[in-house]
Amino acid sequence: QVQVVESGGGSVQAGGSLRLSCAVAKYTYNTYWMAWFRQAPGKEREGIACINAGHETDYADSVKGRFTISKDNAMNFYLQMNSLKPEDTAMYYCAIQWASGAPSREARWYDNWGQGTQVTVSS
Repeated sequence: QVQVVESGGGSVQAGGSLRLSCAVAKYTYNTYWMAWFRQAPGKEREGIACINAGHETDYADSVKGRFTISKDNAMNFYLQMNSLKPEDTAMYYCAIQWASGAPSREARWYDNWGQGTQVTVSS
């Protein structure tokens, strides 16, 4: 069974940076979509960034220009978050799915999720 583990969350002041990591194990296919989601209390889960095996990416308008999704060759994925705002406070999740073509930020397409890591941005 695919294992997905996030790390790197924490507390930071507005304007600061954090780098989240997502380690994926036991994924045996060479094509995939991988995405970062976040969910704040009382709000719906939001897909904020995604990437596929071909390095195609897509971002939500709320993070475009501030967050960068990337990956290495060992099925580790990253979300570099700069210029953080209090409204970025949320639980952040990563997910991976066997799929081809341009990646999607829609949660309904993803079956393999991590447990989440908390990001708190203070003003």
